[in-house]
Amino acid sequence: MDATGAGEWDLHHHGDAEVGPGLVDLAVNVRRQPMPSWLAGPIHAALADLAAYPDHTEATAAVAARHGRDPGEVLLTAGAAQAFVLIAQALRDARRPVVVHPQFTEPEAALRNAGHAVERVLLRETDGFRLDPALVPQDADLVFVGNPTNPTSVLHPAADVAALARPGRVLVVDEAFADTTFRPGEAGEPESLAGRRDVPGLIVLRSLTKTWGLAGLRIGYVLGPAGLLARLAAAQPLWAVSTPALAAATACAGPVAVAAEREIAAELARERDHLVASLADVPDVTVVGTPASAFVALRVAGAAEVRLELRKRGYAVRRGDTFPGLGADWLRIAVRDTATTDAFVATLVDVLKERQ
Repeated sequence: MDATGAGEWDLHHHGDAEVGPGLVDLAVNVRRQPMPSWLAGPIHAALADLAAYPDHTEATAAVAARHGRDPGEVLLTAGAAQAFVLIAQALRDARRPVVVHPQFTEPEAALRNAGHAVERVLLRETDGFRLDPALVPQDADLVFVGNPTNPTSVLHPAADVAALARPGRVLVVDEAFADTTFRPGEAGEPESLAGRRDVPGLIVLRSLTKTWGLAGLRIGYVLGPAGLLARLAAAQPLWAVSTPALAAATACAGPVAVAAEREIAAELARERDHLVASLADVPDVTVVGTPASAFVALRVAGAAEVRLELRKRGYAVRRGDTFPGLGADWLRIAVRDTATTDAFVATLVDVLKERQ
């Protein structure tokens, strides 16, 4: 348990700050592939209707149907990151908010910006950064956890995450990367709680920007009890989600999109396995746990210097020292195609050899 302040961590540092002209981007966890016609068409068509104010009715209904929920249990947001701000603002009465780290830093940043005193639960490297519900204080009334977790790529069992719920507590589960997960023999997203309505106080956050390359469009959503979501909606600016973003949400909630996501996740799993296997052959590099998402966290001595050397040789990777619970010897690498992975790993080997 860590009850200290923001400390040395730059909670607003993100992978896009690492990217520059001419660099191979291994720092940002957004898939960069041509947009399919079933998605591009509705977005482009929406541009002809920009004179009208956005109407979220159709998109809300589509997202609700995808997850087997009522429309009142869906709140569309300008990216999942906006939801952190809404929660922090709407739930100012929270007495003991806790953030489970290592994870995406914007939840804690949003809480602190809203005046909350934040406590940290730090998961242990020795446990593979797996969630231990017993680490969270019983009287914590607002708890944030990622699944799969950025930056560790760990996928926690749904039962362990649900075990954090209890009466009087709001449990926020960041599933921004849930659509990147895959398990052979399972039709859906393993360990997702998006369709669960029986877990008290559960809020699930989702993003559409990663798999579909929509980071610049800003579209995500919140799933949870209608009464709780109404409090978040009251804190949201009017017309917060643009008409093109609403068109994207509708398209991405359809059966064609869901089937395509599963195919992409399966291919991503193969590419991730290749990356992890390649890193296993690199001396002095450690990948902890079993990565399950679109990125891999690795530990290497002198990571700051390694990152700069990789940058000189054309590769942008994400520093890990801005994540509470990691430290100076961590980097995060985005999963890419096998050819890019092979070239990167060969460059990493060269950098490490020259440091010996």
